[in-house]
Amino acid sequence: MAKETVEALIEGGKATAAPPLGPALGPLGVNIGQIVSEINKKTEVFKGMKVPVKVIVDKDTKKFEISVGTPPASQLIKKEANIEKGSSNPREDKVADILIEQCIKIAKMKESSLSGKSLKEKVKQIIGTCNSMGVLVEGKPAIEVIKEIDEGKYDEEIKAEKTELTAEEKAKLEEEKKKLAQEIEKKRAEYERLAKETIAAMSGKEKGAIKAKLKELKIPEEIIKELLPTEEGAGEAKKEKPSEETQKKKE
Repeated sequence: MAKETVEALIEGGKATAAPPLGPALGPLGVNIGQIVSEINKKTEVFKGMKVPVKVIVDKDTKKFEISVGTPPASQLIKKEANIEKGSSNPREDKVADILIEQCIKIAKMKESSLSGKSLKEKVKQIIGTCNSMGVLVEGKPAIEVIKEIDEGKYDEEIKAEKTELTAEEKAKLEEEKKKLAQEIEKKRAEYERLAKETIAAMSGKEKGAIKAKLKELKIPEEIIKELLPTEEGAGEAKKEKPSEETQKKKE
């Protein structure tokens, strides 16, 4: 039996007969509408995200199989937390909070690609990713929740494979996210004030010394880069401009 595979990146729940699927499936003589409908059912849970889809068609019988991949765990966490990106400084700045149910949901979505032997182990892997993104779990640093899982605190939720949140819980998480964003802004404003004062106080000194002082004050790297131009630009300018001696030799 000759088989042909059509692969495409589709937005969850929004497959259509338009490109890239339609033109690729048309010559195979299959029911495109049926395939599109099936893909949308299988990818509904990934709304707002691009997911890899494979359609394997038997060219003789016109029967087909649909295989749906999953986005990276970090993308799923961002969707659950309703954020565009993780924290640039995850140790200090927390950008969102999610609940254990959401971690279970993501672990189940990624089940086949996670290395953990049990759902409990897989949930811990997802929470580990939350930790690296600056996302709290149950209002606590993710690393603490992993310890609590080891102690059996969330055994009931994991065993029941609970994944749904109430409207009240969702609203509470949104409020928490707003508070975290305000805290980050407040902290950033304070870092900027301190950095500007330090740069002004050290005016005329070597940039390397100023940068070292800013690092000593634990000013985030991104703020240092914004407020203190790097030496690289100056270095490149020096390379581009020949010295007077070199110029004379050329003449």
